[in-house]
Amino acid sequence: MINIPVIRWGKPYESLEIQDVRHFFTGDAVAKVSQANGGLVTRDLRKAGKAREVLRQFTCSDLMERIARAADLYENETLPLGDGQQSPDEFAGQQSATTGLPEHMCRANMEKNSFVLRNMPKILDALTRGLDPEILTRGYGIESRGVVVSYQAQTPILGAVLPSNSPGVHTLWLPVVALQMGLVLKPGSQEPWTAYRVASAFAEAGIPPEVISLYPGGHDVGGAILAASPRSMIFGSQKTIDQYAGNPRVQVHGPGFSKILLGDDVVDRWEEFLDVMVESVYINGGRSCINASGIWAPRHTREIAAAIAERIGPVEVLPPNDPQAGLAAFTVEGMGTAVKNMIDEDLKEAGVTDMTAPYGERLVEKELCSYLRPVVAHCESPECAVAQKEYMFPFVSVVECPQDQMIRKIGYTLVGSAITDDESWIDQLGQATNIDRLNIGAIPTNRLNWLQPHEGNLIDFLFRSRAYQTTREMAAIA
Repeated sequence: MINIPVIRWGKPYESLEIQDVRHFFTGDAVAKVSQANGGLVTRDLRKAGKAREVLRQFTCSDLMERIARAADLYENETLPLGDGQQSPDEFAGQQSATTGLPEHMCRANMEKNSFVLRNMPKILDALTRGLDPEILTRGYGIESRGVVVSYQAQTPILGAVLPSNSPGVHTLWLPVVALQMGLVLKPGSQEPWTAYRVASAFAEAGIPPEVISLYPGGHDVGGAILAASPRSMIFGSQKTIDQYAGNPRVQVHGPGFSKILLGDDVVDRWEEFLDVMVESVYINGGRSCINASGIWAPRHTREIAAAIAERIGPVEVLPPNDPQAGLAAFTVEGMGTAVKNMIDEDLKEAGVTDMTAPYGERLVEKELCSYLRPVVAHCESPECAVAQKEYMFPFVSVVECPQDQMIRKIGYTLVGSAITDDESWIDQLGQATNIDRLNIGAIPTNRLNWLQPHEGNLIDFLFRSRAYQTTREMAAIA
């Protein structure tokens, strides 16, 4: 049993309030986690400026070298955790035990996070569009084209309210320390593991521990972080997105509603793209915002839906340590049943057909958790309400829609993979403001390029570009 403390600017703090994090299958306590409260967070954040002061004593290049060492430690070494130690295998096992993700998916997400840490110079070069990182340190400098530029940090730290559903989202905050900003994190109640392991790896690699705070706790902790941090990010539902819409201090990551769009020119060859569609829906247990929740095509949609259902409909629940396990558990009591009931209502709508109905029961209940087996819904038109739904398991609507209506009808789309060679439509897709990440061609929605921004550019969020002139630099240019 590991005791995991609150971390207050690098220093462990054992709270009087403790919460057990339990194994979703056995009910056994995996760890005891100290709980922070909103007042503690608000008080500690008065010292947030110190984190940037400490990190600015290092160059960005030095920090990136240390972060690269942290990548190897995070992925391969036994690291301190609370009052114990944690090996990589223990990390994957504990993360699986509390989130419901199969262990092989936990390892895959671990590799994804370490890739980002290891390749930080390339990632920051891409996010800053080739800017010398020392310009971010000084606040101004001369670009390669000989122009004086200035980027002003808008915050000494990034606050983040982290989720429990998919460990892959941690890639979004990993670059922050390299930008000489501290981290104030509220780990997910079921997934404290990644944040603590990254912080431990950073400390072992020589990054000052006092630039990171970790505050497990209730909703008041998240609220305090969002209220007191000049810049923060939160992961949540559509309700969360609506709550913070228009707030420039908060970057919100919610449902992705990612989609594959088949053009008129290729849809008659849809069988060629079946593997791309199946991977997009099924990978990572369907839990990511980059999983496809919609496949839109002008015709052949019933055949497409039937073919996808044939591939993923028979998938059965397997133990979390089985390397073939493809489904993740719902670990919150009653959630699987609640989601199943919502889907049952969705599928009653006229024009909607459950293509996975022949493959057995949707809900699989265990003593302490539940699973939902894959669902493929065929929609005769975009007007079907289920065409705009997304759930945290392999769920997809296959929607029949004329190509000339697709861009307008699909709604917000985090990742849109448009399979087409129609140059005119490609141009229209490129102009579509409701598609965030655009793939042209047979690219699964889950295949991200980490050298490109994800739901907004982190640099644009944390820094402000402004005019800055000095007689010294102006003379140098002249």
